[in-house]
Formats: sequence, structure tokens, C-alpha cells
Amino acid sequence: MFGSLGLPELFIILTIALIIFGPRKLPELGRSLGRSLSEFKKASHELRSTLDEEIRSEQRDAHRSSPVTGVAGQTDDAERATLSSTTMPDAAAPEHGRA
Repeated sequence: MFGSLGLPELFIILTIALIIFGPRKLPELGRSLGRSLSEFKKASHELRSTLDEEIRSEQRDAHRSSPVTGVAGQTDDAERATLSSTTMPDAAAPEHGRA
């Protein structure tokens, strides 16, 4: 949690805190720091769970609103009209430029 802080660095920080705040105020500061950290963890956990729920909800909505395809091989009238109006080259006819 402390990253690159070693024992000598922590000792120096605690000594400076003891000098600045005094022995009576230091335990109270530690308790309030602990409460603050626990509240921060709780809030970040709630935020993460809310975001995860929103993402799942959007994925469900996107899945529901996506067009449902019919049985394979079936085409609707618009697709039939498009397919019939386009000319497809005959597969048996040789292409130009090839010998």
C-alpha cells in the first residue's frame, strides 16, 4: 500500500507527526484517518457496483433492441425486390480478359 516507503521513511513521518500534533492528538488523528479511508472505500465500491449495473442494463437494452433475424434462408419483400432488380453475371460465362 505504501509503495516505495520503507521502515526508515515511516519512522521519520511518525516522528514528525508526533512532534507536530503531540501524543494526545495523534490517536484521534489516526482514528479519523481510518474512518475516512473506510468511507472512501465504501463509496468507491458503491460507485463501481452502480456503474457495473448500468453497463449490464445498457447491454440488455441493446440486445433487446437489436433486430431479430428470421429463419435462415428467408428474405423479406424489400430484399427480394433488391435481389431481383440487380443483375448477376452468369457463373458459366467466361470473364473478359481471361483466356
